[in-house]
Amino acid sequence: MATRHGRRIAGAAGLLTSGLGLSAAAVGAFAAWTLNEPRRPPLPYTFSPFELGLDAEDARFSATDGVPLVGWYLDDPDSDTVVVCCHGHRGNKADMLGIGSGLYRAGHSVLMFDFRGNGDSGDGRQSLAHHEQLDLTAALDWVAQRRPDARIAVVAFSMGAATAALTAAYDRRIEALVLDSPFATMSDVVGAAIRKYRLPSGQLVPAANLVNRLRYGYGFAQVRPLDVMDRLAPRPVLLLHGTDDRVIPYSHAEQLVEAAAPGTVEFVTYPGVDHCGAYFQDRPAYIALVDGFLRRTSRNADR
Repeated sequence: MATRHGRRIAGAAGLLTSGLGLSAAAVGAFAAWTLNEPRRPPLPYTFSPFELGLDAEDARFSATDGVPLVGWYLDDPDSDTVVVCCHGHRGNKADMLGIGSGLYRAGHSVLMFDFRGNGDSGDGRQSLAHHEQLDLTAALDWVAQRRPDARIAVVAFSMGAATAALTAAYDRRIEALVLDSPFATMSDVVGAAIRKYRLPSGQLVPAANLVNRLRYGYGFAQVRPLDVMDRLAPRPVLLLHGTDDRVIPYSHAEQLVEAAAPGTVEFVTYPGVDHCGAYFQDRPAYIALVDGFLRRTSRNADR
């Protein structure tokens, strides 16, 4: 009798464990799908340089895996810097019109482009700052061909900022970086998102990582800006982050600053500001801050 009762308990425990495992797999698969699958808005209407009275050139180029990419280029032939603007996850180049037009009017050439699966760019293997490194590299190729005399700086937000740091670690053509609200590690930002729903991130992050590797071709361990911060030196970095960021916790910025080579990072904190909200808190001041950093760190700064 006791043995039969024990078997029933063991069977129930097995079903519960299996159920939990299936639930973790399902949530993990959903998390991976949310991160990686292209999802374009049903009505793809956006503002463009036309609304701002800017004469922009269409820039078209392709990543090495064949994904066609599209951007807007604002050329100032007298500038010594081309600023490449990188939008965040599920964003597009229209999100960059504020900072892009501001920096152009301040005297910089500017390229704003759509990462794969967004805006006017083609679909391809999407990710969270992994496959997008191919896109940024292609943008650098285009700029280097168009303005071989110019310094290239990158101004990037959220996922775009993580992509910029990872790309700059091996591409020395990026000579200065402005990183707004980047994450330190992919696993931690996914875990933070899962915990917001009061779900066990300890089980679900590994499940999402497994699906990510099997379905989308990369693992969370391959997306760790934290590991490359010390490789950005001696290039200057301006890092901006709000203390009330609900998407990428402020602690990520602190980790990135600590991991960087001493004296590399200029860290600006925005008290009470949410994710990528510093620009919207004071647009003129934000543009002036970024413009000042770019000029202070330019090749001609000491001349």
